[in-house]
Amino acid sequence: MTRPPQPHHDGSALYVSTQEPALGETVTLRLRVPDSYPALDSVLVRSNPDHEPHWDSAHDLGSVDGWQWWEAQITVANPRHGYRWMLVRSATVSAPEVEWVNQAGVHTGEVLDAADFSLVTRPGPPDWLTHSVMYQIFPDRFATSARGPTRSDPAWAEPADWQDPVDPVMPSRVRQFYGGELDGITEKLGYLENLGVGIIYLTPFFPAASNHRYDAASFTTVDPHLGGDEALIRLIDAAHHRGIKVIGDLTLNHSGNGHEWFQRARRDPSAPERSFYYFSDETADAQYESWLGTASLPKFNWASPQLREAFIDGPGSVVAKWLQPPFNLDGWRIDVANMTGRLREVDLNQEVRTLLRRTMEQVKPDSALLAESTNDATSDLTGDAWHGAMTYPSFTRPLWQWLSAPQPTPYRTAENTEETVPWFFGQPAGGIPAGTAADFASAVDTFNAPIPWRVRLANMNPLDTHDTARFAQHAAPGTAPTAVALQMTLPGLPTVFAGDEFGLRGADGELSRTPLPWTQLNAPDLCHRMELYRELISLRKQHRALRDGGMRWLHTDDHSVAFLRESSAESLVVFAAAPSAGELHCVDLAEELPGAQTATRLWGTAELITSATGVQLRAQGPSCAIWHLPGVVLPQR
Repeated sequence: MTRPPQPHHDGSALYVSTQEPALGETVTLRLRVPDSYPALDSVLVRSNPDHEPHWDSAHDLGSVDGWQWWEAQITVANPRHGYRWMLVRSATVSAPEVEWVNQAGVHTGEVLDAADFSLVTRPGPPDWLTHSVMYQIFPDRFATSARGPTRSDPAWAEPADWQDPVDPVMPSRVRQFYGGELDGITEKLGYLENLGVGIIYLTPFFPAASNHRYDAASFTTVDPHLGGDEALIRLIDAAHHRGIKVIGDLTLNHSGNGHEWFQRARRDPSAPERSFYYFSDETADAQYESWLGTASLPKFNWASPQLREAFIDGPGSVVAKWLQPPFNLDGWRIDVANMTGRLREVDLNQEVRTLLRRTMEQVKPDSALLAESTNDATSDLTGDAWHGAMTYPSFTRPLWQWLSAPQPTPYRTAENTEETVPWFFGQPAGGIPAGTAADFASAVDTFNAPIPWRVRLANMNPLDTHDTARFAQHAAPGTAPTAVALQMTLPGLPTVFAGDEFGLRGADGELSRTPLPWTQLNAPDLCHRMELYRELISLRKQHRALRDGGMRWLHTDDHSVAFLRESSAESLVVFAAAPSAGELHCVDLAEELPGAQTATRLWGTAELITSATGVQLRAQGPSCAIWHLPGVVLPQR
């Protein structure tokens, strides 16, 4: 539906004077209300310090470009200070009309505090995190180097040639070994720089007994089959020379059963490492807790002070070691962060994540901390620790539901059965549920409403990852440019899984981990797709409004969405549509767009047409476009 203009506020600089206030600091807030909206008698801000309402009055700044602006000052009273706007008009003396504006929208009845806007006093994410595009690399499948052939294969490995197909059947699923290594990544840094990548995210580089290395045998050394410590130092030094950051992947939820800590704990019930894990009794053959019952992944017990000291507490910990010279890693993505510290009646997750964050701030203040949470992560994304998260329901899954045209293509499972129902994030019903563009927009709003704005900017927006099928496997014809454009223009951290830019396919999380086909770089179709990524990444880098500007929906319907990214310097209109091939889809906007008559199309094939009656957006079949408009003008004080 075409959305009439609504009162709007978000966490961007147009509306909030600072994203990193101190306790007791006064912060200026602004709200904009359409001139066409019913006249208001007053506007207030309701804060909730110590969970007790407090009221601050807003004053009218004036009207410009069809918007009336209100401004208020509030005092930050808690480490996470929640607030919402109260709009009042007096229908009668005894029964005023009241509306509330929070991150979930405009409401006439009572609303939950969980969706209030919030200010966080903890230090925010480093600018480089939210101003970059992240590129995820699964080292075994990315690239080999001239040094690679001199290294022996691991004892557990099933060696494969680079051109061999991935074997998804256990145990080959975890043993197939292509031999990609860190020096291979170093040799491809020029390619990544040309693509526009600003952050490399490496899946684990520790010694392990699998190709994915999430079953670490040590956290204090780099797997020699990846090149060892010196190869990681070479990679990070060379990446930094090109202005590229590098973050690692760490499992705080579990280790491998071959880990030195677990081996000592299991052999000797009196060993200090015994407290690191959950054992059923004090015998050498005791049962133990593991990740989802997987015996090779014993679960950490974060009630252990010794584990905290060894792993995450202070400059002598594992976490700190890799952030400091000579490695100088720039941050961590924490695997299975949602389960870390949690087991039935035990919930130490907040203690673990805040201690981890404290150590990282101590040893490297501008390091980044991201969490993996495959489902609703909003209760953990409070701003107390995680800068952002890899979480699928706020972007990835609803995008698939809108832009997929699933086909029953056969593939082999880990159990060596043939499956034709498309994989969809492990849901047992199977298949990709159908969704609309409006459903996509609704999910974006629903899963971002409970989290601070600055956390939203650091949440990872992947089309797919090493744990999922590839988006391209079931993408509807012609929708790839639309999907990539949304990835690069919506608030959040665009995260490209290595191979997305090659158009690689994969039916599940294992089959998506194919070695990159470097010999095909000059293929015409591949060149076209890579240019799509280069153009959109470049556009995001050129226009700051796409990185930290405000965001407002202009329109949603079954086939399309239109939204604005706004700042005082510039505004950008994004229109993404996916009607049937050849079908003309037209949208008449209800809102006037100042400067639309001179809008500059920056990218794409859709059209923006202005007339005496307003603005119309047009798309012929699946398409997308981005236009540049003047920045938002505030009233003169």
